[in-house]
Amino acid sequence: MSTILLKFASPLQAWGTNSHFNIRHTDLHPSKSALIGMIAAAMGYRRDQNVEIQRLNDLDFAVRADQIGNVTKDFQIARHQYIEKNVFLTDRYYLEDSIFLVAIGSENKELIDKIECALKNPYFQLFLGRKSVPINADFFLEKNDKDPIENLKTYPWLAKEWYRKGHSKTISIFADGDLIKEEDEIGFFEMRKDRVISFSQKARTFKNRQEVRIDIQIENQYKDEEDQSYQGSEHDIFGSVEE
Repeated sequence: MSTILLKFASPLQAWGTNSHFNIRHTDLHPSKSALIGMIAAAMGYRRDQNVEIQRLNDLDFAVRADQIGNVTKDFQIARHQYIEKNVFLTDRYYLEDSIFLVAIGSENKELIDKIECALKNPYFQLFLGRKSVPINADFFLEKNDKDPIENLKTYPWLAKEWYRKGHSKTISIFADGDLIKEEDEIGFFEMRKDRVISFSQKARTFKNRQEVRIDIQIENQYKDEEDQSYQGSEHDIFGSVEE
């Protein structure tokens, strides 16, 4: 097994899997179809290279939500490039201040090596869901021989210090349904429409993929220090008031 770890930490991100027309929603964590699109762009695939793109569905995919941001809306005006008076008003939703740890793995180490080279030297520009959101410069973390789930269980928490101080040590992993082996770990399953059939603008098509969510405990030195600072302390509101 060979696995690549990526960090998505741009100020804005967008991961829509069911948006159409003038309202463009975002999911709360990255989709597998978006990651496949990113890899395909890095490798120089064209939108209509369906055979090559569909093979990327076989990659193992998992994502850890290290820092949960807010959903924000941007009101935009879009104009058709060939029709001067054809103006569209759109509402586009984004995640702000989110950080995700993404793992992609395969037993085909040669393929992972090619993906690593492509991501470090992309043919097309990479984005975090939309062209208005360029990827963070430090997005590539490492490649190793651990499987994706083991990586996400052991890799250090990527959340900012201010975020860790105010949150618990429980974070969520979202993964391909067949990657969770232990029965006692199985969490919540859902069907997500992010299995790529075609990125063609004339016939963009996706099918459902089973995704599972599990919650894990992760080391949080800031929260532990904060909890210890309150042990044995008492708060006396009248202590500073003279009798």
